Amino acid sequence: FLLLTGFFTFTAGSFFERGEASLAAFFGWHQWLYLVLVPAVGMRVWAEERRSGTMELLLTMPVSTWQAIVAKFLASWIFLAVALVLTFPAVITVNVLGEPDNGIIVAGYLGSLFLAGAYLAITCMTSAMTRNQVVAFILSVVICLFFILAGFNPVTDLMVRWASPAVVDTVAAFSVVTHYDGFQRGVIDTRDLFFFLSVIGFALFATGVIIRGHRSG
Repeated sequence: FLLLTGFFTFTAGSFFERGEASLAAFFGWHQWLYLVLVPAVGMRVWAEERRSGTMELLLTMPVSTWQAIVAKFLASWIFLAVALVLTFPAVITVNVLGEPDNGIIVAGYLGSLFLAGAYLAITCMTSAMTRNQVVAFILSVVICLFFILAGFNPVTDLMVRWASPAVVDTVAAFSVVTHYDGFQRGVIDTRDLFFFLSVIGFALFATGVIIRGHRSG
């Protein structure tokens, strides 16, 4: 992750050619990098438990199903947060080279963390569906890709040719791109926070429903 973010920020993102102290390219690539990284981290959260037959043992322990779901989610989310913190040298670099707006950088990191959390919650849900980690990974990538493409400009530009602007805007409202964009611009909007928290909450709720279904079955 560190190598990829460094490459896309300073090489593919033409950081030095831009002539400005900004991490816009750095945060701009996260929605795509997380598309592979987060499912790779979370695909075994429940799939491995089902494959090894330890899910039943876990669910008989003196913790509720919801507590187990939240604990596993938070453990993986903290891991991703640590990976994000390790990119802090990029912040130091832009501050040495110029005078960036650190408020925008802080907002970008916050948005990136919630973006990772949304992808992770979706991956927890797909991981609970299957014993196969590869299947969980593929399902997660497909679902998360949908949440990107729903608000991706080339896609919305195509949609307006056959759908009304109201329909396009409604679909785009469910895209992580739409709600992550504000953070990249340094705007922390409660509506964007609510969106990511809603995705996380719904996906974890669905995870609980799936696990209880396996348990009763």
